[in-house]
Amino acid sequence: MTLQQIHYVITISEQGSFNKASEVLYISQPSLTESVRELEKELGIVIFHRSGRGVTLTSDGMEFITYAREMYHQYETIMDRYGENGTVKKKFAVSTQHYSFAVKSFVELVKKLSTDEYEFALREVRTQKVIDDVSNLKSEIGILYLSEFNSPLLTKLMRTNKLEFHELITCDAYVYLWKGHPLAKNEKIRFEELIEYPSLSFEQGGNGSMYFDEEILSSNHYPRTIKATDRATMLNLMVGLNGYTLCSGIICEELNGSDYTAVPYEPDSEHPGSKMRIGYITKKNIHLSRVGKLYIEELKKYLGVQDENH
Repeated sequence: MTLQQIHYVITISEQGSFNKASEVLYISQPSLTESVRELEKELGIVIFHRSGRGVTLTSDGMEFITYAREMYHQYETIMDRYGENGTVKKKFAVSTQHYSFAVKSFVELVKKLSTDEYEFALREVRTQKVIDDVSNLKSEIGILYLSEFNSPLLTKLMRTNKLEFHELITCDAYVYLWKGHPLAKNEKIRFEELIEYPSLSFEQGGNGSMYFDEEILSSNHYPRTIKATDRATMLNLMVGLNGYTLCSGIICEELNGSDYTAVPYEPDSEHPGSKMRIGYITKKNIHLSRVGKLYIEELKKYLGVQDENH
């Protein structure tokens, strides 16, 4: 049973004939008749008496129409309250790994819309939480990356949770550090040069799996490691301890400041490089909202991704 079928039955009862109802509903009479028959078959009752003078409700039909009107009224009330012309704030949320470009794109989105009309949420969370939030529809969009190393596990998790990954951009690995770091002026940085400095990474919680790490090349062995829970702490550790992290090289000076730089990572036979496929995840078979589409446009604009429609 669908709301459309309920709407059809209510309209037929009001018009007194299938012919008049089909005109009001802008649907062919055969299609309308078939839809009602399917509903009657599903419910196991006959809703209408059909005659040459039109249709009337059966006793079962009269009882059903009472519930149908109540149900459809509730639907209309919900649409009046939460629909496009509703009075309650609409919600839009994004869950993301710790990417400044995701925050910057979110800022630009909010600037274009009214906070009187929308309730916004941006969550910088652990990798597993990004997947969970989108799976549970707590967030409409999630931002994360796939690599040759983590892709098998994360793809399996997304498949299990009925999620889709949409690639935005592919990046090589970069070493992210502050401009006062001894290696900051290098054209490239090799793994052996990083050994004496602490590797910084975002804490991923109890499971501790390196497959959830936000940093590329997480399968390498790092003699010195420090974990942080937020970007501000990560940046402070870069300055205070000459720490570094391995990332996409996409940085936002407006949000993180101009005291940091990204230097290309130089792979070798023992410590090969890897590609980061950065993208967004959504729930399967659910179309993005208008705001969701606007956010993706902002992401593409910031990342310099050419829109396939233009």
